[in-house]
Amino acid sequence: MGKKIKAAMEKVEAGKEYSLEEAVSLVKKMAYTKFDETVDLAFNLGVDPRKSDQMVRGTVVLPHGSGKSVRVLVFAKGEKEKEARDAGADFAGAEDLVEKINKGWLDFDKVVATPDIMGVVGKLGKVLGPRGLMPNPKLGTVTFDVGKAVREIKAGKVEYKAEKAGVVHVPIGKVSFEEQKLIDNARAIIDSVNKAKPSTSKGKYVKKLSISSTMGPGLKIDPSSVSAGKQ
Repeated sequence: MGKKIKAAMEKVEAGKEYSLEEAVSLVKKMAYTKFDETVDLAFNLGVDPRKSDQMVRGTVVLPHGSGKSVRVLVFAKGEKEKEARDAGADFAGAEDLVEKINKGWLDFDKVVATPDIMGVVGKLGKVLGPRGLMPNPKLGTVTFDVGKAVREIKAGKVEYKAEKAGVVHVPIGKVSFEEQKLIDNARAIIDSVNKAKPSTSKGKYVKKLSISSTMGPGLKIDPSSVSAGKQ
């Protein structure tokens, strides 16, 4: 174990559940790499994602953005293609982009499509699906309002989805962010995940909550300190 990671670990009290404010402050102090690490929230939820009525997923536009530059590709034609480009889309088009992607091109991070072109986009299911890039109406990425979709993604819209065992990972910014900005972003995510609680979820919903930077140790957050209604 390197000296830097060891020094970071020594700042963590074993078994302690911190308040969100304490945890954010510590994460910033423990970051030791030369690059600007991403800060992530991790939830362990009392749901079974294998059951369709217990799936937890959603999107949040982070109040202070994600700190990440996101390349957005939009499948659209005519006026909608122009609207996408005017809103800041990095790439926009239709069949030409499908052909390019089928040849192995994947230099983009998010995909938006107008509903009328999903038949064409569907041909890319085996390429985009496994990478989590397939446009989805529930996530607002299949829409005729492509301008709004692009602007939200560029402003820091993040997606989350419960994985196996009910685990949800969401980025909330960079360690270079001011503490309050990370706290505001975290609260936006926590509120959204709380609101997304399935009616079929019984017992404790947020079992565990933790925060960490890319290379730093995880810190447990007391879920009751950030439960719905607490500010």
